[in-house]
Parts: sequence; structure tokens; C-alpha cells
Amino acid sequence: MAIKLMVVRANFLRFCLLPWAIISLSLPAGAANMDSPGHAQAFVAQALANELHAAQDTDHPMRYQLRKASPRLTSTKEIYETRNGAVARLVAINDEPLSPAAEQKEQARLDGLLRDPSRQEHRKQAEEADSGRALKILRLLPQAFVYSYAGSQPGPNGEIDKFTFIPNPKFDPPDLETRVLTAMYGEIWVDAAHERVTHLEGHLKQNVDFGWGLLGRLYKGGWIVIEQANVGENQWRIVRLKMQMSGRVLFKTRQFDVLQEATRFAPLPAGITYRQAIFLMRKDP
Repeated sequence: MAIKLMVVRANFLRFCLLPWAIISLSLPAGAANMDSPGHAQAFVAQALANELHAAQDTDHPMRYQLRKASPRLTSTKEIYETRNGAVARLVAINDEPLSPAAEQKEQARLDGLLRDPSRQEHRKQAEEADSGRALKILRLLPQAFVYSYAGSQPGPNGEIDKFTFIPNPKFDPPDLETRVLTAMYGEIWVDAAHERVTHLEGHLKQNVDFGWGLLGRLYKGGWIVIEQANVGENQWRIVRLKMQMSGRVLFKTRQFDVLQEATRFAPLPAGITYRQAIFLMRKDP
């Protein structure tokens, strides 16, 4: 479903997967030139191009803690990025440490990964498929929307430029998965000095059908907010995602209400394998 396209499994979607127009930065952010629609469009496109470049950088893996909260359950996991795909270890349920029985079960699961590399390979393939679908959507962002400069404000690393976006009436989505872009309105904030996206917020202003309404529909009123930050050593990661959506999938109504927060980032050795990551997890929980 299109909602999941934004929620990339690997690191939750490093929103660094965005792609895409080069603009001269000789004038300060927020200067009069940014009021020109062409300059605003180009500036956002360059920031998105930087995200694509960063997303293809596999030489700076990191570990972090990911807390995912929904009305039904809250889980906390340690995530290690590796060349074999992300490895996760469950450390808490509903903000309480695992019971001895649950911890034993989690250790047994990790043992199973070590014994059967095909399990990790399957996860890596799933991550790559998710990332590929996300990239397809994100590459279309400069074409799908019309961006307008909406001012600037102080940020943790300097000036933040804010842009609003509305659907581009000339945009023709290439497939069902990208049709959601034709109904999305919102804001995107860019760190002016680093040309990196720090905040993206999108709202569905109308229902969106997939498969002529037979396969599914997203209902208007849904929204998603993604926040990204420099987490150290000039590495940018998504640190917060909040999504509230509702839709119908094969005649069944589903609610998507989730908050994901990533913290405690730390670098890992380049080229680390999933086996080495499991060893580190157990050595330094």
C-alpha cells in the first residue's frame, strides 16, 4: 500500500532516499531571489538531490535505538545497519525491559539468524524492495509538486528555509503507487547551509483510489510528518516520523496511527556484517 512507501524498513526510511537543478548559493537564504518560483523549485530540487546522494552512501553505517508506538503496542529495538541489511534486537515492550522469557526468545531468534543466513538475506531483499519503491516516489517529488518559498527561521545548525508545496497540475503519475502525490499538500524545510531536508509534512486533501477503487483507497485528512537531523559526523538520519492515515484495502478498512523515534546514534565500522553486528549487540547491549 502506498502509505508504506514512505516508511522504509531499512532505517525507517532514512528520508535520505529522496532524489534531484542546481542553484547558486551566492545569495543568503531567504534573500529576494528565493521568492522567485524558479529559484524555490531549484533549491528544493538540489536539497533532494543531496538526499539521494547520501542515501547511496554505504560507508557510514550506524547503530541507533528505534521506538515505535501505536495505540496497540510500543516496542523499542536496537538497530544496526550492516552490509547485509539492518539487524534488529528487541529490548523493550511498552517501555518495560523484556522479561527473562522474552529475552530468551529474542536470543533464540538471533541464534536462528546466525545459523541460517538465508533469513537475513530475505530481510535484506525486502529492505531493498521497500527502498526501491520509496526511491521511485521520492525521485518524482520535484516534478510532482510546485514549491513556494515561505520564509526562514533559526535552526540548530543555522538558518532553515521553509517551502510549501501543492500538486503540480502537469504531473502525470506513472503508476498507482505514485498517484498519492496528486492529492498531497504540505511543507518541506531545508537546512540552508547543508542543503539537507530537516522536516517534511504532507496532508491528503482528497481521497486517492488505487486500482480504480477496487484494490484500495486512502481517505482524505490523513497526514505524515518526517523529521531528519545531523546525528553526528555529518551523518543525517530520520529521527522522528508521525503518521495518521486511514484507508480501505480489499474491502477492509485499516487505520495507520504510528509514531517512530530514533535516538542514541553511534557509528559502526564500515563494511560490518550482520554476524558481527549480532556479536556487538550481545557484547555491548
